[in-house]
Amino acid sequence: MAKVTVRYWAAAKAAAGVAEEAYDAATLADALGAVRERHPGELTRVLLRCSFLVDGDPVGTREHGTVRLADGGTVEVLPPFAGG
Repeated sequence: MAKVTVRYWAAAKAAAGVAEEAYDAATLADALGAVRERHPGELTRVLLRCSFLVDGDPVGTREHGTVRLADGGTVEVLPPFAGG
């Protein structure tokens, strides 16, 4: 298991009530599952609309279970942004 930091932005940050948290997770799917367990409710709904960066790289359409996390890595949770 990797120790990773999950950083929340905009609506995700508001729903989580914190800017970032530490998790133990091997894949992005594991990390997001742990986030949902810790924050049932609004954040779970916000995550459905989010994009994710893992160590600065966009996840895109890759299956979250196939995205491996590195020890000390970072997952950025990015809700859709309005404006330009």
